[in-house]
Amino acid sequence: MEFLLISFSKAVSLVLGFDRELLHISLLSLKVSGLALIIATATGLPVAALLGLKKIPFRGLLVSIFNTLMGLPPVVVGLFVYLLLSRSGPLGFLGLLYTPSAMITAQTILSFPIIVSLCHAAIVGVDPVIRQASLTLGATEAQVAAAIIREARYGIMSGIIAGFGRVMAEIGAILIVGGNIAGYTRVMTTTIALETDKGNFELALALGIILLGLSLIINAVLHLVQKKGTIKR
Repeated sequence: MEFLLISFSKAVSLVLGFDRELLHISLLSLKVSGLALIIATATGLPVAALLGLKKIPFRGLLVSIFNTLMGLPPVVVGLFVYLLLSRSGPLGFLGLLYTPSAMITAQTILSFPIIVSLCHAAIVGVDPVIRQASLTLGATEAQVAAAIIREARYGIMSGIIAGFGRVMAEIGAILIVGGNIAGYTRVMTTTIALETDKGNFELALALGIILLGLSLIINAVLHLVQKKGTIKR
């Protein structure tokens, strides 16, 4: 028990003292996950809107596939990206393996189906009266789509936040494609695993405190967004 208290005390000191290594790892984690979220949102939201607003062939099948992919095992995604970016892979010439770009790619793949599925659910959950009223008032298809998406904005925001929460806590895929290289591809989750194995519990606990703090913030924001959306309805 005394060992735990001492380790926790040193961990808090690292956090409050803005330890240089700790800060670099935390900022890299936010950078990788943030860029992955931006890419997944920029590509996933249009797909969700297309599935929710247009009657396209195999729409039901596509929705089912994206819902299934929400539970993608991270290690499987990591293996897929690794094979894609390895020297013998089709994109090996880019030299992206064991770089932050490979980690961003893996996290984008993981968050993409989450954003598509949750944003699609938010869009199709909008009251049909919105569409009917817009058409009655002479709105174009683009204006109708904009009105529906605006009405579903809280659900869409919830989907995006959920996607961010998923990638921030991810370890399997980025460990495979990033290599956990000190000062280059080492992020919070991979460092916690490594430092725990090494017995350096102070740094692992310090990163754990930061990660838990970020998770708390993400869940608090998600709760507020969902609450605001519920009140609006």
